[in-house]
Amino acid sequence: MSESGFVGLDAAPRGDAEVVLVTGISGSGKSVALHALEDVGYFCVDNLPPELLRDFVRLEHERYTHLVAVAVDVRTANSLPRLVPLIDQLRAEGVRIRPIFLDAGTEALLRRFSETRRPHPLTAVPAAGDAQRALVEAIDLERELLAELREVSTVIDTSQLRPAQLRQWVRSLVGARDAVLTLVFESFAFKHGVPLDADFVFDMRVLPNPFYIRELRPLTGRDAPVAAYLERQPEVMEMLAQVEDFLRRWLPGFADDQRSYLTVALGCTGGQHRSVYAAETLAGRFQGRWATLVRHRELDGRD
Repeated sequence: MSESGFVGLDAAPRGDAEVVLVTGISGSGKSVALHALEDVGYFCVDNLPPELLRDFVRLEHERYTHLVAVAVDVRTANSLPRLVPLIDQLRAEGVRIRPIFLDAGTEALLRRFSETRRPHPLTAVPAAGDAQRALVEAIDLERELLAELREVSTVIDTSQLRPAQLRQWVRSLVGARDAVLTLVFESFAFKHGVPLDADFVFDMRVLPNPFYIRELRPLTGRDAPVAAYLERQPEVMEMLAQVEDFLRRWLPGFADDQRSYLTVALGCTGGQHRSVYAAETLAGRFQGRWATLVRHRELDGRD
């Protein structure tokens, strides 16, 4: 037994073994994410206390379970300070661990708790002068408790996502093979809010809008007529070139800083034409050098 009180791994983990750590704010969709992983072959465990994670990884390694997903949340609040150092320790021992943090805006969380009528796990924590903590205060407290874990995780903002979209995005994340850095290009509509998971945000609303051309209005930025229209606009090409130059200049620094994912959010008014085209185009330009994923928040899961 190690000095930390955990049983060590008896052998190096298999190269194809992976542990996905699903965590995040209560009500942000952890159950949906865990079910999505289970559907694609992961052995899933919900609400595992962090102090048991290392032993659990060792046990599953001995059983030759290749794909494991573990959900950890604020219900084990007393153990959370141990989790980030433990993630670093497991990686140092050869465990391929991928933390995914699900987040959502407070307004979306309040709506979800109201719809499900389920209590927040921290509402029973006494507040000064109150028998129960107000829901919004519980959410704020949870954000504070999970802040350090969020910093070391790949963040997915579920505020505007339907369950089908979240399942799709989680499957895309775990399907991306290990690389020095994975670029995520995400289109969105400003009228629905900026994604909480964005590392960089670029505003496409200054560009000519295909929405005002009748035959292009029902199409999206993935359609050839919209792409052809935007490619004829010099300012579109200029902006994309500037964004590309910026990313190429600074991406090596983020990779050297041990970042696993970098989310580049591109927004327009409706999230249908300009931002979608920009995300698709930039992803294509970076595919040769970096692993890339493309998300369209307002389009994915529409069908």
